[in-house]
Amino acid sequence: MWSQRADAAESALLSRHLRPLWCLPGTSLGVVGWPATRRERFFLTWHYWWQAHLIDCATDAATRAPTPARRKRIAAIIRAHRIRNITGWTNRYYDDMAWLAIALERAERTQGAELARGGLIQLERQLYDAWAPEQGGGIPWRVGSDYFNAPANGPAAIALARLGRYDRAAEMADWIDTVLRDRETGLILDGIHLPSGQVERPVFSYCQGVVLGLETELAVRTGAREHLDRVHRLLGAVEEYLTDNLVVTGGGGGDGGLFNGILIRYLATVALRLPGEQREQVSDRHIAAAIVRASATAAWSNRLEVEAEPLFGHDWGRPARLPGSSTGAGRFTEGGSVSPSKVPERDMSVQLSGWMLMEAAYAVSAAGL
Repeated sequence: MWSQRADAAESALLSRHLRPLWCLPGTSLGVVGWPATRRERFFLTWHYWWQAHLIDCATDAATRAPTPARRKRIAAIIRAHRIRNITGWTNRYYDDMAWLAIALERAERTQGAELARGGLIQLERQLYDAWAPEQGGGIPWRVGSDYFNAPANGPAAIALARLGRYDRAAEMADWIDTVLRDRETGLILDGIHLPSGQVERPVFSYCQGVVLGLETELAVRTGAREHLDRVHRLLGAVEEYLTDNLVVTGGGGGDGGLFNGILIRYLATVALRLPGEQREQVSDRHIAAAIVRASATAAWSNRLEVEAEPLFGHDWGRPARLPGSSTGAGRFTEGGSVSPSKVPERDMSVQLSGWMLMEAAYAVSAAGL
C-alpha cells in the first residue's frame, strides 16, 4: 500500500513540477509552483534548498524501488542544480548548503551519483570552517550574520557526521542542546543572536526534526548515552506539543511547506536507526514510527485527486485545496525566506513534504514498525 502511495506522490510531483533546465539535455529541476508563473517556468525563481530536498526525495524513491530511470533522474537534478546556481555548488546560506550536502552524500553513497563528489568536497569545507569558537560555538545562518540557529547547525552537523567529522558534529549537538533547548517544554528554539545573547523563541517543526536526526546519527556512530537521552526527551516533547492523535499539526507554504516533511524524515530515522534494546529505545522507535504512519494516513485521506494524481494539503489534518491559478505566488521576504503562496498547495515545498511523508511511511512499514 505505502509503496503504491509513494509511487503516486512521486509521479504527481514529477509531472507537475519537473522540467529540463533552460532546455539543456541531461538536466531536470523543480518548478517551484503549480500552476507556475512565467518566472517560475523559466527558472528565474528556483529556491536552492527546495531543490536539495528534491534530490533527497528522488533518492528515497530510488532506494525504495531502484530503476535506471530513477538513478538517471537523480544525476539530472544534481547537474541542473550546479548549473542553475551559476557560481558553483555553494552560496551564502549555511542552512542551504547543509541541506545540499546531506542530499549529495546520500545520492553518492546509495545511488553512486558521481556528480556529487565535487560538490561534497566544497560543501564540507564551508560547513566545517563556519564554526565560531570566538562566539561560544555554533555556525551562523548565513555568511556574516550574527544569527546562529538550529536550521543551520542541525543539518550541517548531520552532514558532517555522515562525512566522518564526528567530533565537530558532536560539538554542534552539544551547542544546540545547551543554547537552544527550551528548558520548560524541551523543544528546540529557532536561534540566538551573538554576541548579544538574544534568543528568538519561535518553535518550528523542522528544528525538532534535524535535532532528532543529529542525535540519532551520533548515537549510532559514537554509542554515547547522552544522545539516546536527548532523542527520548525531544521525542516526548514533539509528541506532546506538535501532534494531535499522533498526526503532526499545522503546516504552511513557502519555506514552511518543507518543515513538517523534514520532521517526518527524521522521525523515520529515529524509528529505523535508533540503537539500543532497552525499553526506552524500543518505545522511542515505535512512537516515532506511529507518528509517521498516523500523519501519512491523515495526509492521504485529506489529499485531492487531480487528473488521477494526489495533491497534498499543507496541513495534513485538513482537506487539501486546489490552487486555481498562479495568482498569489510566494515571494522572497526581506529576511531571505520564501513566503507561502495564497493557496499553499501550489508550492513545490508542500508537495515535496507529501512525497517525503509517503516514502517515510513505506520505510517504517516495510521494517515492520
